[in-house]
Amino acid sequence: MMASGSDTSATSSGGSVRALARGLAILRYVNRMGETRPGEIAKALNLPRPTVYRLLETLEELGYVAFSATSNYVRVTRFAAALGDGYALTSELSQAAGPLFAEYGQRLVWPLDLTIYNNAAMVIQETTHGRSPLSIDRGMTGYKLPVLRTSAGRAYLSFCSDEERLLILEHLRRLNDPEDVPFLEPRWLEQLFEQTRARGVAIRDSGEFRAQTASLAVPIRSGGNVLGCVSIIWIRSAMSTGKARETFTAALSELADKIAGSLPD
Repeated sequence: MMASGSDTSATSSGGSVRALARGLAILRYVNRMGETRPGEIAKALNLPRPTVYRLLETLEELGYVAFSATSNYVRVTRFAAALGDGYALTSELSQAAGPLFAEYGQRLVWPLDLTIYNNAAMVIQETTHGRSPLSIDRGMTGYKLPVLRTSAGRAYLSFCSDEERLLILEHLRRLNDPEDVPFLEPRWLEQLFEQTRARGVAIRDSGEFRAQTASLAVPIRSGGNVLGCVSIIWIRSAMSTGKARETFTAALSELADKIAGSLPD
């Protein structure tokens, strides 16, 4: 009987250690990727999908990961910030934006995007494209948008610090994307920043990216820093830019302020 009990204890202990090892491997993978789907985790770590979902649920209960409110992506939370790489703030932004996007998405109808700047691109973290009846795009979470040819990128550049703006522009010049070249002309940039700051909202409406649509974007600001941007996208033939500014600017600014205000201290 004692031997049997010892065997059971050893088996239980071995199973717990294996589960812990798998959970830590999943947490490290999510942290490294920034955001990912359970299926991608299962494939990358060669684990059964049910096991991945079960361990993710446990990690979520413990506060180390969070599922997106608008997609099947999972991210680390602030409690996993010790793992490094700065993805905790992105996760907090996404968690704050999720319920607010649901609320404002119903009010504004046209799709909304939450983007952050990362490595010469604005990356969509949350979106209502999948729920908006007026969207012509789907599966936009994780999509990388060009900085100079989107309202989100223009908003970010206009309101970030001078030092960060110079670094971003230098990076874009080194990349030398032919589609970006016309928008890197110093006088054009100076005018863009001046107009965007005066309006409080950035505009894309000349077919420079996704010719069927136009967009407005405002920055999410906290402590003097730009954390990301909120955009609204509409079909160009359905509404003029002037009408869109009149209809959406105040609501977008309010939404950005609420997201910033929802972040933990």
